[in-house]
Amino acid sequence: MKKNRTKLVIIIAAIALAIYLLFPTYKDYQFRKELSTKVGQDSLDYYTKNEEAIREARAKRLKLGLDLQGGMRVVLEVNVLQLLQKIAKNVDDNFRAAFAEVEQEAKISDMSVVDILRAKFEARGLRLSRYYSSDIREENSSVASRLADEAEKSVDRAMEVVRNRIDKYGVAEPGIQKQGSRRIIVELPGVSKEQEVRELLQSTALLEFRIVKDVNRVVKVVENIDKILAGKPIEDTTKTDTTKLAKKDTSSTPVDSANMTDQQKFEQFKKEHPFSALLAGQNPYTGDLIVAGENKSKINQILNKPEIQKVISNDMEFLFTAKPHIQEGKEFFTLLAVSREPELTGTVITDARAQPDPQMTGGAIVTMKMNNEGAREWARITGANVNKRCAIVLDGGIFSYPTIKTKIIGGDSQIDGMANMEEARLLEIVLKAGALPAPVDIIEQRTVGPSLGEDSINKGIFSSILALILVVVFMIVYYRTGGIMADFAVLLNTLFILGVLAGFGGTLTLPGIAAIILTLGMSVDANVLIYERIREELATGKTLRAAIDNGYSKAFSAILDSNVTTILTGIILYQFGTGPIQGFALNLIIGLVASLFSAIVITRVIFDIMTEKGMHVNFG
Repeated sequence: MKKNRTKLVIIIAAIALAIYLLFPTYKDYQFRKELSTKVGQDSLDYYTKNEEAIREARAKRLKLGLDLQGGMRVVLEVNVLQLLQKIAKNVDDNFRAAFAEVEQEAKISDMSVVDILRAKFEARGLRLSRYYSSDIREENSSVASRLADEAEKSVDRAMEVVRNRIDKYGVAEPGIQKQGSRRIIVELPGVSKEQEVRELLQSTALLEFRIVKDVNRVVKVVENIDKILAGKPIEDTTKTDTTKLAKKDTSSTPVDSANMTDQQKFEQFKKEHPFSALLAGQNPYTGDLIVAGENKSKINQILNKPEIQKVISNDMEFLFTAKPHIQEGKEFFTLLAVSREPELTGTVITDARAQPDPQMTGGAIVTMKMNNEGAREWARITGANVNKRCAIVLDGGIFSYPTIKTKIIGGDSQIDGMANMEEARLLEIVLKAGALPAPVDIIEQRTVGPSLGEDSINKGIFSSILALILVVVFMIVYYRTGGIMADFAVLLNTLFILGVLAGFGGTLTLPGIAAIILTLGMSVDANVLIYERIREELATGKTLRAAIDNGYSKAFSAILDSNVTTILTGIILYQFGTGPIQGFALNLIIGLVASLFSAIVITRVIFDIMTEKGMHVNFG
């Protein structure tokens, strides 16, 4: 028992961890079950009461793929050809003839579009620099490299726009990934409105520049929102008589705060300042509001109420930052008051570049260029708003809000303050995403209905249970006590697979279920090899303990070789496969590693304990 103490601790810890990782899935199931029994106001009250716990369980649960819960899978392709055609300068008949050949070749070739472009132009004796560079002497290789980088960035920009739009659309747990050099795969669970999704993904992004409002105005508006929600009269700061919106002020009764606990003080504050109580903080110098991720929807609901809209002046609007910042493992968004009408839109931007900040070690800046019309407007805007902040807004989400330091003439601007090149590159993508230079085409679309998904789940569960029963019965009948221990290891193996998937945020798909079923059969394969070795050792007259020791040691190399080769195959499938193939490969790899642990470690410890206690073990 003592020699297996460490192994026992590892086994118990692994089981406990798997159960812990799967507990949110169980909680999510319980919440859904409870919500399904309630209707109307009861359902709303239950959700409001348990909102935080429901969100947490939903975020950490074992996720289901489209084939199990229904939804849409869309494959987008960025039209790099149109991008290259649009950015070309001094287009002539030679260019058009060469580009026509590029278009034809791109339809049948796996080469990158830029490589095809270079080959076709060189075959005609045309220099790329004539059409794609301000320096006619620039080498073709240098121009091609720059064009390839521009094509790659266009895909990144498209991904950023798509991700931002889907977040605004409210899709839970969307999947967005890049495939190859030009394609983007978008998976939208629970979505079935095809036309709406097509418009969402293909429409041009809206990039705007808005001036951030003064801190004093923001503070006053927040105070008035608190008063409206608390039923107190407010000062008439607009032409609307907002005092009629307030209820009778009942909060004039003096409160003895000296004898109150912190919780009682917070409840009193919450009663008198309902809006401010939802905030995580407010910057006293800028008026920026900090909102925890779980309160974002509540804040939006309050701001959209008609009586609250009357408090906010006609030239002001509250917008959240598009990306949260993480603090102590929690998400926080910044809420800014900006001008309701944009000062300028992204259609005037012709270029944006991220580069290291020469004045700051490790920092980065973004430079941007505008067309003539934009340069004139930008000079007027920046001249009138020196020392104010300008919010860069993409589809209603604020990506950056730099301070205007001086009047900018000529349309060439610089945005500084980025911590690193990654942050600067993201802003570059956002700035250039206002008017996408490359159209996005939907080349594949697949819709899975909820009924089909439910049917897939039922069939998957049935096949899994049937496979498990057949394996369990065979092992018990053929290997007796050893078969029972192997079956126990199979159950733990399944627990480990699902636990690992839940822990790493993996998605369970129909091919994934197939891999788990396959693993159930393969997981006892190692035990079969071990048990046959043990039976051979027992046939030579060895004791049970000696036979078990020799059986495990002699079967180990064969077990390891067979599983390692299969794992390598799974790694190759995962690396080069896509979609369902990757799901199958991932579950297969996890299952094989778990089965090795179950067969070699868990069953061995159990047999050691049984033989130490003098219990009879039958291997058939």
